[in-house]
Amino acid sequence: MAVPKGKTSKQRRNKRRASSYRLNKATVVECSNCHEMKLPHRVCPSCGYYAGKEMISVE
Repeated sequence: MAVPKGKTSKQRRNKRRASSYRLNKATVVECSNCHEMKLPHRVCPSCGYYAGKEMISVE
């Protein structure tokens, strides 16, 4: 059976664990009505449309 030859230091262990602690890039999609960038599955803040229908009125 494989046995570690020496103790893994805290710094080495933490470096390995911290490799996944990063922010993911925000996903943005183009609005089908006004072609502005918006977050997916949300009402467009520029025109107020969602799924081809006006949800809120924006001046």
